[in-house]
Amino acid sequence: MAGKDSGNLKTVRLWRDAALRARKLRSNLRQLTLSAAGGCPEAGADPLESPDTPQLVLPANIGDIEVLNLGNNGLEEVPDGLGSALGSLRVLILRRNRFARLPPAVAELGHHLTELDLSHNRLTALAAEVVNALRELRKLNLSHNQLPCLPAQLGSLAHLEELDVSFNRLTHLPDSLSCLYRLRTLDVDHNQLTAFPRQLLQLPALEELDVSSNRLRGLPEDISALRALKILWLSGAELGTLPNGFCELASLESLMLDNNGLQALPEQFSHLQRLKMLNLSSNLFEEFPAALLPLAGLEELYLSRNQLTSVPSLISGLGRLLTLWLDNNRIRYLPDSIVELTGLEELVLQGNQIAVLPDNFGQLSRVGLWKIKDNPLIQPPYEVCMKGIPYIAAYQKELAHSQPAVQPRLKLLLMGHKASGKTLLRHCLTEERVGGNQGGGDKEKSYPPSPPPGSKGIEVTSWTADASRGLRFIVYDLAGDESYEVIQPFFLSPGALYVLVVNLATYEPCCFPTTVGSFLHRVGARVPHAVVCIVGTHADLCAERELEEKCLDIHRQIALQEKHDAEGLSHLARVVDEALARDFELRSASPHAAYYGVSDKNLRRRKAHFQYLLNHRLQILSPVLPVSCWDPRLLQRLRDKLLSVAEHREIFPNLHRVLPRSWQVLEELHFQPPQAQRLWLSWWDSARLGLQAGLTEDRLQSALSYLHESGKLLYFEDSPALKEHVFHNLTRLIDILNVFFQRDASLLLHKLLLGTSGEGEVEGESFPAMALPTPNQDVLRATQLHHYVEGFLLHGLLPAHVIRLLLKPHVQAQQDLQLLLELLEKMGLCYCLNKHKGKPLNGSTAWYKFPCYVQNEVPHAEAWINGTNLAGQSFVAEQLQIEYSFPFTFPPGLFARYSVQINSHVVHRSDGKFQIFAYRGKVPVVVSYRPAKGVLQPDTLSIASHASLPNIWTAWQAITPLVEELNVLLQEWPGLHYTVHILCSKCLKRGSPNPHAFPGELLSQPRPEGVAEIICPKNGSERVNVALVYPPTPTVISPCSKYLHTFLEN
Repeated sequence: MAGKDSGNLKTVRLWRDAALRARKLRSNLRQLTLSAAGGCPEAGADPLESPDTPQLVLPANIGDIEVLNLGNNGLEEVPDGLGSALGSLRVLILRRNRFARLPPAVAELGHHLTELDLSHNRLTALAAEVVNALRELRKLNLSHNQLPCLPAQLGSLAHLEELDVSFNRLTHLPDSLSCLYRLRTLDVDHNQLTAFPRQLLQLPALEELDVSSNRLRGLPEDISALRALKILWLSGAELGTLPNGFCELASLESLMLDNNGLQALPEQFSHLQRLKMLNLSSNLFEEFPAALLPLAGLEELYLSRNQLTSVPSLISGLGRLLTLWLDNNRIRYLPDSIVELTGLEELVLQGNQIAVLPDNFGQLSRVGLWKIKDNPLIQPPYEVCMKGIPYIAAYQKELAHSQPAVQPRLKLLLMGHKASGKTLLRHCLTEERVGGNQGGGDKEKSYPPSPPPGSKGIEVTSWTADASRGLRFIVYDLAGDESYEVIQPFFLSPGALYVLVVNLATYEPCCFPTTVGSFLHRVGARVPHAVVCIVGTHADLCAERELEEKCLDIHRQIALQEKHDAEGLSHLARVVDEALARDFELRSASPHAAYYGVSDKNLRRRKAHFQYLLNHRLQILSPVLPVSCWDPRLLQRLRDKLLSVAEHREIFPNLHRVLPRSWQVLEELHFQPPQAQRLWLSWWDSARLGLQAGLTEDRLQSALSYLHESGKLLYFEDSPALKEHVFHNLTRLIDILNVFFQRDASLLLHKLLLGTSGEGEVEGESFPAMALPTPNQDVLRATQLHHYVEGFLLHGLLPAHVIRLLLKPHVQAQQDLQLLLELLEKMGLCYCLNKHKGKPLNGSTAWYKFPCYVQNEVPHAEAWINGTNLAGQSFVAEQLQIEYSFPFTFPPGLFARYSVQINSHVVHRSDGKFQIFAYRGKVPVVVSYRPAKGVLQPDTLSIASHASLPNIWTAWQAITPLVEELNVLLQEWPGLHYTVHILCSKCLKRGSPNPHAFPGELLSQPRPEGVAEIICPKNGSERVNVALVYPPTPTVISPCSKYLHTFLEN
């Protein structure tokens, strides 16, 4: 069926049910399926070049066969004797072959044949005498061929009930078609019709009609003649208006009008009282069509991608509505009456301008499909809405119990290279004297008042920027050292203001990619449409002209980078459009074609993603703001700029979010003594605080969920190991993270020595238990600890008892340590090497691995991935390799976190800095990351395995969970552009440095019917077994829980 949204619509159930009914009737008949002795054809092969044409020989004694299936055989002619041998045949299936003409033998079957399927062939004409002989035919499928016209004899098939001629090259239909008085279903979508065929108006029995994707540009007034019509598809037909006669199609139940140019509906449209499903998506409606409101029987309504600004209150009259899609419009508010649509099961509102949801919205409890992102929500807050209708209901119920509270608070992140001046800028910016020094005097001489502290890693400061308005910034100073890259993404969240700090004193134009460009790519990949302010520090060290030139250069290069990225994405989107414009069969006929074999559905997904990336570019504020921490005037200018941006309603609409007072009190209680000093609280501890805030136990869950989603604390309700605990002391948690990611051996050793001072025997380690250790014992202890530090910095290995020493005084009790290690595993920062699934360690020391610290190389994995064994000889086994390419930016820390995520899937692993060599059961797998070696080369991450061809399913079974885990992690980067490919096994075996790459979308598609081999375009004589390109079953995103974005301080 045609139509951009057809995959999402329940109308297809009608088509499916009809097919099932036909199949059920057919199942009672005697059936026979035959395959060619030569096997199935290869994809993309030209039959004229094929050395062997598949041959079929009919078995004896088949005279009583009623259903014969010869599909998927690559046939050019039917077997000899077909007509004479099958005296009882009623159903003949010849789909997916190579017929260029209608086989003459079919005419011999005409006196009893009722169903003929010739779809997916190469027909260019239909022989009149053959068609004329098919007098008893009731169902004819000629779709996906190359027919420019249909013969007039088609009108003589008086018993025909179903006709499918979609995906051909028809410019008109024969006049004789009007004689098919019994025709109930007609499909002519995706042809080249330029007007609605008037012959159809004389088909009184027609119930289902699809003329989508033809350039009709209008409908005849007397279309009302089709009074039996129940299902009508007019998607993408270039319609600008509907005639009044259209409104007399009183039997119509399902109507597809998406992807047209409609701006209004006729007033009489309300006469279509039997209408149950209506799709008006992707049109030009600016107002909600009033003619829809009287359609009381409507169950599904799609108005996506229009220009609607409001929804009328009378929509409550559509009491039977189950599905309502209003996404990607300009709707600013919803009527209160929408909550009366209590039967709704799907409600899609994303991509609008909705700030406040109506009261009692929680009454829509049946809604299962709920999409609300990309709205400036403040009541309920965005974090609550994203959790679903039950959480909205809890929020509104709580708001009714307690007073509303508005808390303007904004997260501000300082980013930039090491020594760019972030820490000094934070220190000076948040000094109270910045605001008090306005007026001049000798402030230049007295400022800054004291030397700022050096960076201690990631630091958090609360800054009340405007006490009169209660505006507070939570300032995150993100360390510029590369060792912190693995944890920095956790702090990049929507609804924050990003300040990119550049040291103007050392800046050179050639340094732009590393000092500015890479940071912008990183933020854009993690938080599409983020707001970024560029601040240049050390302005006092630059001459006036130099300062101006450097600021202009940064501004110019940002514009060039944005233009380059946008042009690249636009080009990729055009390639997808060109692929979509080609028929799927043509696209699948040649591996040389772009997006070879990729379904229209997957192409539309790809196009939608490119469009999303183009529509959600970074909001980069200009110009570059130069500052000097020795000049209060420049600091005050920056401060004023940040305040004005923060309070701009269109930039930060969520700033003034409304919370129940009880939720705000609960947050404050978590940070008051004595609990403020603790690393974590039990769920019952939080419940007691909830009672003080006025929250009963049943109302606490939604409050904790909001505080987690908004980054005030961490509460993992989906984790069995962590759900009984609340991590409220984020400052201490950040201090703990800083301990792990300061790559300073002397500092780590110093911490360990301090941790062991005064201690006797530590768990798992036999330090001498003496009150006064001897000098020799001190040396021994220092040597042992130095050994641990060395192992940590080279191999990322630490035993649990040494981690406890390292984290003093943050961690005191063993329970604190165990919970913290569970949390670090949840975040994907480390994993336990020797803890088997579900089994205790029985007193042995637990060792933890931090993959981001691994420095050693693993050459064996590198040799294996290149297609050679340890002796340098090529593998006999077939290789599978899935490659992810990242042309703009590779997410920092992704490989290290991925290394943790796959640990539960593999055994006997050996890790290198950029490779992991492991096993899934007895099947080897290799994960390899290759950083880009030049500007034009992308970063790549590949997942590979091998097995013999008969057992290649074991290799798919080995790598599929790893692919799914990577897909889950990549969901955390919605603005990231990357591609996925399946590398050609034959090219890999040949050792090709540039193997052919099949589109990764094939991983989510079923194997094509009747195709055994695919031609490799790099070497036309080589054919790749289809099992080396398509998995046995399509892959899906893993259901395993992905790490929730934390530390969000909106």
